[in-house]
Amino acid sequence: MPLGTLDAKPPPFFRQGPSALSRLVLFSAMALFLMVADLRLEIAKPLRVALASALYPGQWLALRPVLWTRAAQRYFESLAAAQSAEQTARRQLALQSQRASQVEQLSLENGRLRALLELRARVTTPSQSAQVLYDAADPYTRKVIIDRGMLDGVVPSSPVLDEAGILGQVTRVYASVSEVTLVTDRDQAIPVLNTRTGARGVAFGDPALHSDGLELRFMAGNADVQPGDLLTTSGVDGVYPPGLAVARVEKVERRVDSAFARIGCVPVARVSAVANVMVLQPVTSQIAPRPPVEAASAPARKGAKK
Repeated sequence: MPLGTLDAKPPPFFRQGPSALSRLVLFSAMALFLMVADLRLEIAKPLRVALASALYPGQWLALRPVLWTRAAQRYFESLAAAQSAEQTARRQLALQSQRASQVEQLSLENGRLRALLELRARVTTPSQSAQVLYDAADPYTRKVIIDRGMLDGVVPSSPVLDEAGILGQVTRVYASVSEVTLVTDRDQAIPVLNTRTGARGVAFGDPALHSDGLELRFMAGNADVQPGDLLTTSGVDGVYPPGLAVARVEKVERRVDSAFARIGCVPVARVSAVANVMVLQPVTSQIAPRPPVEAASAPARKGAKK
């Protein structure tokens, strides 16, 4: 018999149980019944609770790595955000501190410039403003460098002052800068006048290396000088205009073994912290030149030949 003529169906006596279609319909009906019954009567609720209780430890253990990973991620994110916020706050604080210091410095400089301009209005001597660049390199002298020089019309011996009083005088002039010797330099001398008594004297820079004071020398031991007296320029040297504040007497020591009193003074100008100054023309440049002396006519010689 040919192979293709065989019947593939099993013989009837091998069939066991319902057919697959019958089982599908039965199980579908039972599933539908259980869903409706659970929806209405909640008959599967105790089973779900029991299964959930039994599976909870496994779920808890399975979620631990996920939760730990999320917590670590949030920690590092919050730490990075906190560090970034701290750095931003520090930058803002530094910027605000810088601005506050700049505002304070500008306010102080503005006040000093106003006082300097008022002094410039009171002084009739030709003047020009200048700025202190730096201190001189020599540690044994008290000198500063200003940003005005020969090109700006500065000449040697020009008085230099700030808003408080005399600061010093120009000792060297270069093309664009000048060297100013302060009144506290040990080689500097300035004629002064005691405004209380009218007595004249000469104030010298303190010879001490790191001193910011002056000495009023060659004053008699019984001279009428008291602490607090104001010393101003006398104007007799032809360099400084008269009436500018120089120093204030700080202490007076009268010694029996010396004919002169030791008088210490404090400059009224800010010799250690000056930034803006005024350069005046020397008084000698404003004085008219002395007229030439006419040569006396020689007398006729006796016995001159006719």
